[in-house]
Amino acid sequence: MTGTSTSETRQRIYLDHAATGWPKPPEVYEAMDRFARQVGASAGRGAYRSASIADEIVASCRRRLARLVNHSSPQNVAFFSNGTTALNAAVFGVVGDGDHVITTAIEHNSLLRPLHWLEKHRGIELDVVPCDESGRVDPAAVAGRLRPTTRLVAISHASNVTGAVQDVAAIGGLIRSGETLLLCDAAQTLGYLPIDMQASGIDMLAAPGHKGACGPLGTGMLALSDKAAARIRPTLFGGTGSISQQLDMPTGMPGMLEAGNLNVTAIAGWDAGLAWLTSQDQSAARDDQRRTASRLRQVTAAIAGARAITGDDLPLVSLIFDAVDVGMVATLLDTEFGIEVRSGLHCAALIHDFIAAEPRGTPSQGTLRISGGHGTTLDEIDRLGEALQEIATELQLG
Repeated sequence: MTGTSTSETRQRIYLDHAATGWPKPPEVYEAMDRFARQVGASAGRGAYRSASIADEIVASCRRRLARLVNHSSPQNVAFFSNGTTALNAAVFGVVGDGDHVITTAIEHNSLLRPLHWLEKHRGIELDVVPCDESGRVDPAAVAGRLRPTTRLVAISHASNVTGAVQDVAAIGGLIRSGETLLLCDAAQTLGYLPIDMQASGIDMLAAPGHKGACGPLGTGMLALSDKAAARIRPTLFGGTGSISQQLDMPTGMPGMLEAGNLNVTAIAGWDAGLAWLTSQDQSAARDDQRRTASRLRQVTAAIAGARAITGDDLPLVSLIFDAVDVGMVATLLDTEFGIEVRSGLHCAALIHDFIAAEPRGTPSQGTLRISGGHGTTLDEIDRLGEALQEIATELQLG
């Protein structure tokens, strides 16, 4: 292909921010290195100076996360090693044998698999609400599944396959006054879109730190409303650095969910990343994000032999090709153009039945997912478009 350049000279273009954001702000790497080299103490495990520094870093990160999602109590923000462990803590912490739970077809397996296990082994009644061809869920369809005994409604803020943003506030409004809890997976939106737990009626907000929230891998959070904090049970047991004389886990947040040592080195990086994120001009950042999303939709819509599926708010597009395997296109983008994207099913087991060109129930090869992040430039999107056009021509697509 004429666009081929050697690995020694080509510039790496990273467009897989839906998997993990990269690069991080320089402050993230500096904070992690500084903590590891100069502090290194555990949080909540001592009263000496370096342990107190670790405690303050953890407390600072809790405060920043609480402000980011408009949560009134930083103590109700618990840290986890990633978004998956946070979602597992939420699901297993509030759902009991035989409970009724509502979720949707857009969900990531980090939510679907624990719910499926509970359905299979604990007899919960699981209702899965479908989505449309773009990956959007109708709040009225969720409302139609609600029962007086519904324990949990669990939904992603945005699909990790199409980027379609869900009307979580509308769903929250449906259940705010009842006993049902609303769990929101904000993996694709934390740090990219405004999130207001109180206004949206979100009881449990789970997210990793390593995507739009500018943290390193190995970070995650679960923020709980007072209602959820009063109901949740710990699912991991062990030392917390407090109330060591008793064998029961602490009953208060965040200790009841944080057994074992926290990854303070990573939390120090996340705290620095959040400080960078919130120091940016938010209006300008949103405008940049909209321009990137618009350009990405524009260049992918022009690719022969492909169908682009996307939302409106995030720079995320999935391409489905009529006559070529998406894995081949991803490989060509990487090896010939230095452009890194992801192909496949993206750990989302159900959504492909609704967005794929194949008849429902036919196994799908998945999509070619292109996802921008905070540092993605319009030039990078244009170079992606040129590369896709060249591949389409070479493979005689369309």
